[in-house]
Amino acid sequence: MNPKSYLKNQTIYLCLAVSLALIWQCLHWMVGGDALASPVQAITTLVAMAQTSDFWLHIFETAKALVYAIFIAMIGGLVAGLLLGINRLARDVTEPILLNLYAIPKVTLYPLVLLIFGLGTSAKVAFGVMHGIIPIMVFTMSAIRQMRPVLLRASQSMRLTRRQSIVHIVLPAILPDVISGLRLAFSLTLLGVLIGEMFASQRGLGFLLTNAMNLGDIRTIMAVALLLTVFALSCNGALMYLGRRFSPR
Repeated sequence: MNPKSYLKNQTIYLCLAVSLALIWQCLHWMVGGDALASPVQAITTLVAMAQTSDFWLHIFETAKALVYAIFIAMIGGLVAGLLLGINRLARDVTEPILLNLYAIPKVTLYPLVLLIFGLGTSAKVAFGVMHGIIPIMVFTMSAIRQMRPVLLRASQSMRLTRRQSIVHIVLPAILPDVISGLRLAFSLTLLGVLIGEMFASQRGLGFLLTNAMNLGDIRTIMAVALLLTVFALSCNGALMYLGRRFSPR
């Protein structure tokens, strides 16, 4: 990306952020502070919370569960997607089943998750994995379907084993699509972890949000929501940049 294009993109992002902040402030003036905290109040509250050790314990708990869930969903989804996607019959049979399974509301399965994993980090990780693993599998299988047939014929002509074909031909060819699936899976996994903390946890940002809602603490709700929004957008932007770096030129 040339410097002019980079500067233009950064200007667009800055204008978008300023516009959203102005809309937020206008909504605050319209509905009042009892219903919606202003951007300044949210930032002030967030800064005050960041000076307490308890807040960082909540962040660490959510971050730990999110890292575990993303790692398991990424590795499991990628491996399963590659093994199923490289076999045409398995891909055609499995993909509709996965899409139908993902349409099931995950919240209805949370009591089952608690029954199997109990209270604690493992339940939050499992619930996050449930949200993230299927999108990675579907994106991987779809990317393999859209591969140029000449690539697989080349691997057959070179008499590569299945493992060699996957590592040296299939995986590099589908990497941009896999990163796109990871972007979606990251957001969904974060959502799953937060929902898990909101339902049955005594630590984490999800628990902090639930506790603030029960107390009617609007400033804390908006402060935590602002933190999560900035974090999610930053990670999404990093993955988007990574996808562009690996996309074919």
